[in-house]
Amino acid sequence: MAELSGRAFPRVAVLMGGPSAERQVSLVSGRACAAALREAGYEVTEVDAGPDLARVLSDLKPDAAFNALHGRWGEDGCVQGLLEWLRIPYTHSGVLASALAMDKARAKDAFVAAGLPVVESRLAAASDVRSRHVLPPPYVVKPNNEGSSVGVYLVMDAGDAPPQLAPDMPETVMVETYAPGRELTVTVMGDRPLCVTDIVTTGWYDYDAKYTPGGSHHVVPADLPAEITAACLDHALRAHRALGCRGISRTDFRWDEARGLAGLILLETNTQPGMTPTSLSPEQAAHCGIPFPELCAWIVEDASCNR
Repeated sequence: MAELSGRAFPRVAVLMGGPSAERQVSLVSGRACAAALREAGYEVTEVDAGPDLARVLSDLKPDAAFNALHGRWGEDGCVQGLLEWLRIPYTHSGVLASALAMDKARAKDAFVAAGLPVVESRLAAASDVRSRHVLPPPYVVKPNNEGSSVGVYLVMDAGDAPPQLAPDMPETVMVETYAPGRELTVTVMGDRPLCVTDIVTTGWYDYDAKYTPGGSHHVVPADLPAEITAACLDHALRAHRALGCRGISRTDFRWDEARGLAGLILLETNTQPGMTPTSLSPEQAAHCGIPFPELCAWIVEDASCNR
């Protein structure tokens, strides 16, 4: 076990759970990270984030908070602002980058400004999406501020009826042109893109495919032409910088092989990638020779405020 005296932040509160639609994924991520941090020599307290989070953290007085929350409130700048207020160094991106990345429309604006390739998209009223095709099919409908493929609808043909979105969908949703091809992803760690993973699944890469063992197969590193690998690594780092991220982020792509480099599309950047047993970022880190406890320790030691 590592010596606590060698750590800048020896006492760590791992924030997990929370009230978002991604609560269960967050609990799995948080428990895995807590176990890895204990193995790395940290004194760890697991915190299921609720309305009393400020009081709990004030009582605990941790040296740092490991943010394993996913979705709204935990990933969109809210808990980051709370941690800034409490002056507790925390992992992953700061308030602005977190809020920007979670707002898919504004994140795309940042990507376009940075010269990164994205598909046509627009924000639309959920009532309009239910009544007509807001974009020519094929297109995708998704919440503008959720992750983990929560609430995603795929419309492939003009003969299909408009999607009947669930009643709990937000009043405003994102509609974007469907990008065909292979599902690729790159993790950025600090200022270093790690590698490219090719995500192989029999259908849409939805919530179950992401988090159910066997739901998808990951090829690490992806078997790609050199120019596509280089472009993925470059685009992921530029996206990380365009949003102002720190710590680790993961950027997802679609690549249409028939179109070569022109077929590479940036989908979105996740400022708090999943850290479950089936998650992509720990898998990429391991491929690069970084064991899971070492990855979690690096994330903690990168914690800060005012960023």
